[in-house]
Parts: sequence; structure tokens; C-alpha cells
Amino acid sequence: MRRAPYAPHRAFIAPARLSGTLLTVVLGYCLIEFGYLLTYDLIEALLLALQPGWVAPFFSGSTPLGLGAQLASFGLLAAIVMLVTRRLHHRAAQTLLGPPRKALRQFWAVLAPLTLLLLALEFIPPWWSAEALQATRAPLLWAALLPLSLGAVFVQIAAEELLYRGYLQQQLAALFAHPASWLILTNLAFGLAHWNTEGDLSHNVQYVIWAFCFGLAASDLTARAGTLGPALAFHLANNAFAFLLYGEAGGPSSGFALFLFAPETLEETFAGDTASGLNWQLALELLLLGLMWLAARIGLKR
Repeated sequence: MRRAPYAPHRAFIAPARLSGTLLTVVLGYCLIEFGYLLTYDLIEALLLALQPGWVAPFFSGSTPLGLGAQLASFGLLAAIVMLVTRRLHHRAAQTLLGPPRKALRQFWAVLAPLTLLLLALEFIPPWWSAEALQATRAPLLWAALLPLSLGAVFVQIAAEELLYRGYLQQQLAALFAHPASWLILTNLAFGLAHWNTEGDLSHNVQYVIWAFCFGLAASDLTARAGTLGPALAFHLANNAFAFLLYGEAGGPSSGFALFLFAPETLEETFAGDTASGLNWQLALELLLLGLMWLAARIGLKR
């Protein structure tokens, strides 16, 4: 008989059963979001009081130190998620991950094919235009910073996975039996969290759509695996390539980038700056997302 694809999910969500109502989950999510926003306000206040010149690099991520500190600060989010899980739902924070050894095996099993896929895609057309390339970070410096850069990116993605595919997905799946319920609710929250209040409507809508689809893929992998391992690998591969390869000189989240483009030219370099260009870019990004999901499933063998 064909194996149920989400059978491992039952054991993954078991600790969340009888540990809260829908109201408790909503309260927990609000406490996590409010707590994290409060920590950001405190960080800003401390920086303004002690080192005002560090505020802009921290929030923009335009320098290696600024981006590293910004991503490392997600460790506070992870701590808040674990605290709410322990105090509000009375269960161990480790249950957000699943069995640790199994999660680690699945993490490496998924990360390897994803890395090979993304590296291979860098060498096939369509290639990006080098006309707007303004600078290249010193390769030796970039390589020397790589362990710290990857570590900072991992802190960021781990915190988000603990919140969305760990806490929120587990708690919602314990309340709603049908997969569509927790798949949609979890990733609506994840998608809307990527809304940029300072961005324009078109970019925001497309970014939220992409983030929702990304979350669906990560949630699916989590349900197939029964741990957060594959989702962590999926998220790390995506964000590592996003942060470590391309950025705008002095622009947001460019502190770790190897290739630096002239300001406000990065998007045009890769996809054009018209509305149709944005739509085409979204279609390509969703296609890439699908390929990554397939590669992850091959590594997971599920």
C-alpha cells in the first residue's frame, strides 16, 4: 500500500496536542511578535545611546558588521518562541524541532542537493548583465567571512522556522485535522510578515505571494519529514544565496554580498523594471522554488 505522505507529521505535532486552544495559539503568536518588536525597540534605543553611528548599518544591513548583527538578533526571536512554548503551552522547546538526530540527518540530506542545484543554476543562461556591476568584494575577505556569514544567516532562518513551521504549524495542526487548514494559516502569517510598509504595492504583493509559496513548500517538507531539518536546509540554501552573492552597493542587506551593483539597478539587471518584468520575475522565482522543492524531496526520499 502507498505510504501516507504526511504520516511523520503525526508524531511531530503530538507534543502540541492538548497544549492549547485556538485562542491560546493566537495569544502565543501575538506575544511572540510583540516581544520581538519590543526587543528591536530596545536595541535601537541602546544603539542610539551608545553608538548612534551603528543604527543605520544595523537596520539596513549595508555593512558586514551591520548585517551580521541584524541577523544574529533573530536569536532573540528564537528565545521568545521557546519561552512562549514552555510557559504558555507547557511543553519542551525541543519539541519544536523534532527528534534532533533525525532532524540533523535530514538537514544534510536536503542541503546537499539544494546547494548543487543552486550552484548549477548560476552557470546556465539566462545570465545576469555585468554592465551595472559596481564592485566585487575582495574574494579572500568574502571567503574568510563565510563561516560567520553562514552562521548569522542560520540564526535568522532557524528563528523563523521555529516560529512558523515549528510553533505555529504544530499548534494549528493539533487543532485542525485537514492539512489545508494549517498549511494556509501558517503561511498566510509567514507571507504577511514579509510585507514591507515602506515598499510599493506591486513589489509587496509579489513578495508576499512568493513568501506564501515558499512557506507552503517548507511546511510540506516538514510534514513529510516529521522534523524541522528539511525546512531549515531549504530556508538556509535560499537565504544564503540571497545574502551572499548579490547586493546593491550600500543597499539593504548587502553586507555579505560578493557582487555589488550600482544602487537601484539590481532588479533591473536581473528582471527589468516594468510591471511585466516584475511579473516575469515572480514566475521565474516560483519556478525556481518548485525546482528547489523537488530537489529537497529527492534528498529526503519522500
